[in-house]
Amino acid sequence: MTPLAAAANENLAQLSNYLVYSSMAVYTLAFLAHITEWTFGSRSKVARTAAALTTAKSAQAPAVQVRSQGGTAVLDRPKVVTRSASGSRDVPDGPGAAGGTAQGDLYGRVAVSLTVLGFLIEAAGVVTRAMSVQRAPWGNMYEFSVTFSTVAVGAYLVLLLLKKNVRWLGLILITTVLLDLGIATTWLYTDSDQLVPALHSYWLWIHVSTAIFCGAVFYIGAAGAVLYLFRDSYEAHLEVGRTPGRFRSSVMERLPSAASLDKFSYRINAAVFPLWTFTIVAGAIWAGDAWGRYWGWDPKEVWSFVTWVAYACYLHARATAGWKGRKAAYLALFAFACWIWNYYGVNILLSGKHSYAGV
Repeated sequence: MTPLAAAANENLAQLSNYLVYSSMAVYTLAFLAHITEWTFGSRSKVARTAAALTTAKSAQAPAVQVRSQGGTAVLDRPKVVTRSASGSRDVPDGPGAAGGTAQGDLYGRVAVSLTVLGFLIEAAGVVTRAMSVQRAPWGNMYEFSVTFSTVAVGAYLVLLLLKKNVRWLGLILITTVLLDLGIATTWLYTDSDQLVPALHSYWLWIHVSTAIFCGAVFYIGAAGAVLYLFRDSYEAHLEVGRTPGRFRSSVMERLPSAASLDKFSYRINAAVFPLWTFTIVAGAIWAGDAWGRYWGWDPKEVWSFVTWVAYACYLHARATAGWKGRKAAYLALFAFACWIWNYYGVNILLSGKHSYAGV
């Protein structure tokens, strides 16, 4: 490489760092906007979930009415109540973080706009990082982490673009993205460098990109499972007549119902599980090309398989009536914890053939 080319690559690397830090600044503004959205939403006068629960609890199943028309009995069609699981509560979804207020909705839209801007800046940082080393920008934990948060935000924005009611996820997402980027820039940063020979393969683009995408989407599913547990606990307290605190009520009543969150988490995890299966298969094929064996019980391989088994158990259990709800949510969180351990724990604490990139 000529000195001129080396200097150009160094400038691109510095530009990438600048863009990542700039995206963190924009995400911080989005975080504050989401906080403001929730604050204004707490002042809303929307119908309370407690009232909805009380009504649902006291109301009986719609009776079949019989009307007489000249001696002929006519049965009115009963109201159909849709449930996500046996025994679930018939509770409407909350109005969202804005709580139905105009000011809250305005700040929510500002937060989404800032999130889009932060996403574009961070994505540009990933691209310039790739240009600085002329390879896929996933050769170490710093590059993986930055790309991971970019994909997570992108997946969230795609759901919004598809008109899905997921703006309630924005505050949690931006908070964890800032945490992820803070860890990446503070402890995981590694200067741009070339890859070891084992990584010089087109399988890097296939295997690692799908692993990042799966992890980012699994994260969204895990966030839904966590919120489901909180919301389900809140609904259970109301159902038995207990009165939660004002702050808890203000937050919980604006989220989707527990049934909706349960369904959301399940669908997200189920949709990405086949791609995680492909990720493991692609990694095995790459291992065969690079090391002459498809499977060697390397720590990364083992924990990737453990994660696959955990999600497979979750999907199987979720399809079984006795494991819907809280039990399935706990299993989903355990599966995502396996994924997190496979990333941080295995890469930092254990050694194996995947320990060539450092942090």
